[in-house]
Amino acid sequence: MTETVDVPIIAPDVPVYAHPGDAGADLVAAEAVRLEPGARALVGTGVRIALPEGHVAFVVPRSGLAAKHGITVVNSPGTIDAGYRGEIKVILLNTDREQAHDISVGDRIAQLIVMPVPRVTFLPVESLPDSVRGEGGFGSTGYQGGAAQPPANAGEFSRETSRDQDEKDGVLA
Repeated sequence: MTETVDVPIIAPDVPVYAHPGDAGADLVAAEAVRLEPGARALVGTGVRIALPEGHVAFVVPRSGLAAKHGITVVNSPGTIDAGYRGEIKVILLNTDREQAHDISVGDRIAQLIVMPVPRVTFLPVESLPDSVRGEGGFGSTGYQGGAAQPPANAGEFSRETSRDQDEKDGVLA
């Protein structure tokens, strides 16, 4: 059974999941907007939420809107942090070069995905462990006729902390 998370909400239209098992709940427009070809607009949803600590919400495009009309979310995924209490607004972009698109109040314009996120401790190191991908960046998979080459320092890994250095220097706290 899937775990549920209670999220307090203030909204004229509460986001709903279109189908059982869907990851994203539909956000709808709280205002009418005309998106001219190539134009973008910040569209209000009227939705305000209080995410529990340790969770994040992502605003992502609706595939049907993108496929049929070229409408996407510019900063996808838009990140809603647990501490944010303002209205969720969606930055829509009309990628169609010829056709304008009208958004009416109540139109489904994006999806909201709520996920747990762990708190991370960043550990400064001198080098990173090896990986199959290595330092291959944009376009490095599938375009070079083979696997990315490992970095020159492959296999090296140092997680030396100031305490480790102190121990090496004979200083014990």
